[in-house]
Amino acid sequence: MAEKAVILDDKAIGRAITRIAHEIIERNKGIDGCILVGIKTRGAFIAKRLAEKIEQIEGKAILTGELDITLYRDDLSQKNPGQEPLVQQVDIEHSIKDRKVILVDDVLYTGRTVRAAMDAVMDLGRPAQIQLAVLIDRGHRELPIRSDYVGKNIPTSSEERIVVEMTESDSTDRVTIND
Repeated sequence: MAEKAVILDDKAIGRAITRIAHEIIERNKGIDGCILVGIKTRGAFIAKRLAEKIEQIEGKAILTGELDITLYRDDLSQKNPGQEPLVQQVDIEHSIKDRKVILVDDVLYTGRTVRAAMDAVMDLGRPAQIQLAVLIDRGHRELPIRSDYVGKNIPTSSEERIVVEMTESDSTDRVTIND
């Protein structure tokens, strides 16, 4: 796939994360009762950055966790050598019961990843509410899922691909559109 354009550079990603952090605090009237849950891999990196920004703003830490939703995907294609689905990892040390869970992901596309993440969260307990924060919303939903917090809306064709690179895994911060 050829790179078509850089949509967000490192500064734009930083601004989007700052804006989303402020929106989360404002909508929830603070962070009490909230937990950020990043969907691995890049959603977990974004959640960590959001948590750091929220702590800078609020002066206290927000609860965090991570989900690997591989086992919950209904379109699972990645399997281990024995052809069994890969077991998901849940790294949430806090109870989600009666909390506002804010799922964090890099790109919202069909909605299937978010649906799988909601299934995984519900298996852990009953939250008071589930909200969704994404860096990029590219449209093309197959399920009735919408994001509450969006870094940038980028209408795309189904042939195009959004690539999110994060310093933690890719040694750079940027979002590109490829075709």
